[in-house]
Amino acid sequence: MSSPRSAIVPQVQSHRGRGDLSLAIEHYGPADAPPLLFAHGFGQNRHAWRGTASQLALEGWHGLAIDGRGHGDSQWAPDGAYQLEHFAEDLSAIARSLPEKPILIGASMGGLLGLLIEGESVASVFRAMVLVDVTPRWETAGVGKILSFMAQHPEGFDSLEHAADEVARYLPHRERKDPERLRSQLRPHADGRWRWHWDPRLLERVAAQAESYIPRLQAAATKVEIPVLLLSGGRSDVVSEHTIREFMQLVPHAEHVCIDDATHMVVGDRNDVFTREISRFLQRFDH
Repeated sequence: MSSPRSAIVPQVQSHRGRGDLSLAIEHYGPADAPPLLFAHGFGQNRHAWRGTASQLALEGWHGLAIDGRGHGDSQWAPDGAYQLEHFAEDLSAIARSLPEKPILIGASMGGLLGLLIEGESVASVFRAMVLVDVTPRWETAGVGKILSFMAQHPEGFDSLEHAADEVARYLPHRERKDPERLRSQLRPHADGRWRWHWDPRLLERVAAQAESYIPRLQAAATKVEIPVLLLSGGRSDVVSEHTIREFMQLVPHAEHVCIDDATHMVVGDRNDVFTREISRFLQRFDH
């Protein structure tokens, strides 16, 4: 195995997903190192993982951060194929294409995909799994708040400054973002306005059907036998003591760590603590 480098320069490649859709994957660290597969949440993209993936690559891991279909630099599905199964098929195919089983690190929707894939597969797909502020059942009000923000400004923003102002209103606990940092989250259009990087049809396809998957996700969770770490935000309104307790009953061997001063956006709120907890969990695995 190659030794970790002092600086990590991610490389972007493409992978063909279900329906021959082009999916963007950003690689961190030595290609021959044990793989970590990063799956983002609904409406996010691979850039959410940059700090964590860079640090873990320095610790001897090979990170693969995916843009899900309809997100980031991945292709939008021309037929609107955005059911949870479609995302799961993409992620499963990528995992199975690797020379060894990856450890999945999935935030929100990415974590649900991991449960669905692992729990419904005949043979284990992942070596272990980290779920970031997600449980098979979630708090409807918290998810509704996220979806409401995503549905705002369908006409886009007239500038990156405008977008930064709106994000600051939505996330008042965070320091206002440098507008330039939002370039990876927005796309300029011919009319001069900036719109989110994701396909608007996602809201009507995935979001509208999400709750119907709860029984299936719960059943899948009971069949997960690999090591699992649940990282929750102490200020999250998406998971709660109730949903966490229910999850721990479904997956009694799972480990749970709460990051007290983080919301549902754990990775962005406290990336330092988040990365440290991931690193601690990974120490039990040979690499």
